[in-house]
Amino acid sequence: MTLQDLGWNDFFAAGFAPFTPEGLLPARVLAQIGVYRVAAADPGQPDQVSELLADTTGKFRRQSDSGGLPAVGDWVAVRLPGEEGEQGVIQAVLPRKSKFSRKAAGHRVAEQVVAANIDTVLLVSGLDGDFNPRRIERYLIAAWDSGAQPVLVLNKADRAEDAAALLAEVEAIALGVPVHLVSARSGEGFDELRQYLRPGETLGLLGSSGVGKSTLINRLLGREAQKTSEVRESDDRGRHTTTHRELFLAPQGGLILDTPGMREVQLWEGEGLATAFADVEELAAGCRFSDCRHAGEPGCAIEAALASGELAPERLESYRKLQAELRQIQIRQDELLKAREKQRWKVIHKAQRSHYKTKRGD
Repeated sequence: MTLQDLGWNDFFAAGFAPFTPEGLLPARVLAQIGVYRVAAADPGQPDQVSELLADTTGKFRRQSDSGGLPAVGDWVAVRLPGEEGEQGVIQAVLPRKSKFSRKAAGHRVAEQVVAANIDTVLLVSGLDGDFNPRRIERYLIAAWDSGAQPVLVLNKADRAEDAAALLAEVEAIALGVPVHLVSARSGEGFDELRQYLRPGETLGLLGSSGVGKSTLINRLLGREAQKTSEVRESDDRGRHTTTHRELFLAPQGGLILDTPGMREVQLWEGEGLATAFADVEELAAGCRFSDCRHAGEPGCAIEAALASGELAPERLESYRKLQAELRQIQIRQDELLKAREKQRWKVIHKAQRSHYKTKRGD
């Protein structure tokens, strides 16, 4: 395996350049299970790689927020272990080409990077009892925010009563995004998915628990790399089988990044809202008044589209809900930033006072 097989290119080489004089080596994070499993360049043969375990230092963790810590798919600068049995040390995370982020679970205002440096992201949804177009919209916003190219995969086509109707429903909200109808169980539609596996590029899979990502990956890899479980009859949902994020090298070239299923995606940035809801944004731009609230104002293009059936009420409701959610996240991020800045200046002023006292001999 070479660095190029793992996706190494001029972009990452430029990001690594400052670390070359320090005797560090480039490596890609393949998995995180407590510590990180990485594939690092071989000192004797820089283009070849070997796997090892590595971890960050306590100082690195203290000086980095959660979004700056290594994630699966990241390229990092690592120092090799000095003796056999020791772990490597991750000294820095290289600039990312893309990152799929969400707000960390709970009340804490923090970014969680789910995966990094993905070129194409397959957003997988099951056409069973867990099918939810509103969740798909949420995933699309996060995907557009990530910088990766989104592709929608509607799995379990063999279990849907009217797969064609569900496909049309998704195509109506997935503006400019390819949508593929597949069955991981039978193999239907997989020839179309294989086009996204390209040498040196990373294909990420994201979706809720039980949508069949593990089975999709096994078919794409041509081997049983991930454990799978049958769908529970009680609620028509698959059991959660993937427990950690991991990067796999496909035999035909290209890499596949698997992630555990997510019951919800709490958005973090939200710039992708305008892209995911380009239809709503375009209609709103046609309103007579630029500050139109779409609530009875004359010349409202949104209300006209609702009346004509051009815009579905649930689509507009979803847009407003996500817009309000993102506004609240932005407010909380701003408050957190102000609090951190205030604390930083407290430390600076305290250091200055201590310096002046020492200088005066107090």
